[in-house]
Amino acid sequence: MSSENAYTLSKTLLDILACPACKGEIQHDEAAQKLVCVGECQRRYPIREGIPVMLIDEAEMPGE
Repeated sequence: MSSENAYTLSKTLLDILACPACKGEIQHDEAAQKLVCVGECQRRYPIREGIPVMLIDEAEMPGE
C-alpha cells in the first residue's frame, strides 16, 4: 500500500481497543494496514479508509 493511502491511528485509540474475540491487546501494523491481536487468538483486523473493522467475521486468522 502506498504511503498516500496509509492511515495512522492515534495512540489513545490503540490504548482503548481490545480484540473482540479474546480481549487481547491490539497493535497497529501500519505497512499492512491491519490491527493485530497480540493476545491469545492472534487475529488480524483490517483497516478500511482509516476505520478499524473490529468484527470477528472480518478478521484473518493466523496462517491465512
